[in-house]
Amino acid sequence: MSPSRFEGRHEAVLATPTTALAPDQRPVQGPIAILPISRPRFEKAVTDAGGTVAPLDDDTRGVIWLDNDGASDLAEVLRTHPDISWVQLPWAGVEGFADVVRGHARPGLIVTSAKGAYAQPVAEHILTLTLALLRELPTRIRARSWGDKAGSSLYGLEIVVVGAGGIAREFLRLAEPFGVTSTVVRRSSEAVPGADRTVTVDRLREVLPTADVVVVAAALTGDTTRLFSQTEFELMKPSAHIVNIARGGLIDTTALVEALESGGIAGAGLDVTDPEPLADGHPLWSTPNTIITPHTADTPEMTGPLLAARIRQNVSAFRETGEFVGVVDPEAGY
Repeated sequence: MSPSRFEGRHEAVLATPTTALAPDQRPVQGPIAILPISRPRFEKAVTDAGGTVAPLDDDTRGVIWLDNDGASDLAEVLRTHPDISWVQLPWAGVEGFADVVRGHARPGLIVTSAKGAYAQPVAEHILTLTLALLRELPTRIRARSWGDKAGSSLYGLEIVVVGAGGIAREFLRLAEPFGVTSTVVRRSSEAVPGADRTVTVDRLREVLPTADVVVVAAALTGDTTRLFSQTEFELMKPSAHIVNIARGGLIDTTALVEALESGGIAGAGLDVTDPEPLADGHPLWSTPNTIITPHTADTPEMTGPLLAARIRQNVSAFRETGEFVGVVDPEAGY
C-alpha cells in the first residue's frame, strides 16, 4: 500500500487538536536536523512543508528525533546546542524522554510528540484483541480437538476505557456500532465525545465492578505506574477481560498473572508488557485466555507515513502558523 493511500485511510493524525502559540511564544525558525540518522521519507516531509533540512550545527533551530531509545543522546544535543527551539519526538508515549524534556524545559523551546498520530491502527488492534478474547480464540487456536461451544458477543457490553487521547476516542468510534455502554476514565472530568460517561481517575475502582471489557490506553507517568494491581483485579468480574495497548508498566504483571491463573478475570489482550520484551518462559506466556502481541499495534509500515504527516503539520507550525500538534507538557510528562 502506498503512503498516500495509507494516510488517506488513516486520517486521525490530521484531526488531532492543535495548540496555538502566541507570536512571542513561537520557536525561532531555522534549519531542521533529522537525528540520529536521517531518512528520505522524513526529509521529504520537512521540505514539502517548506522547511530546510541541514546537518546539526550552531544554526540548527529544529530537531526531528527518530530514535526511541536515545534520550541521553538527545539530552547532549540540547545541552550543546542551546538555540534549538523545537524538538519532534517519534512516538505517542514519551516516558523515555520525560527527564530530558523536564530537565531542558525553558522559554522558547517546544517539544512535540506523535500522540494521536497512530490512533486508528492502534484502535483497530484493540478491537481485534477484544473480539478474539470474547470469542475465546486463544483456546481454540491451541486446541487439538473439537471441544464445546464457547464465546460471547461484544454487542451491548459495558466497556471502561482508561485514557482519553486519540486512541481511546478512535476505539469508541469503532465500538459504537456494537451498542456498547462506555465509560472513560481520565484525569479531568471533561466529557469525552462518544463516551456515555466520563469519570476522573480517582473513581476507577468505582467503575471496574460492572465492566465487561477494560481497555488501558493511558500515558505512563509516575502517577499511573501499576495503576492496575491486585486490588483492581479483585474488583473486576470473573467474566471481564482487560486489553492493554499503552505501556506495560500500567499493569502489575505479577498481579495480572495471579488474576488470570485464579480465574479472577477471564482473559487479557496485551500488546505491551512489563518487562518488555517478555522473556521466553515468563509465566504470562502460559496464562489462560491470554493473547500477547509484540508491541505491533502500530508497525513501521503503519507509523512511517503517519509520522511523516505529523512532521509536515509541525514543520508548518514551526515556519508559519504556530499551531503545533502533540505538544508535550514537561511537568505532566506527556
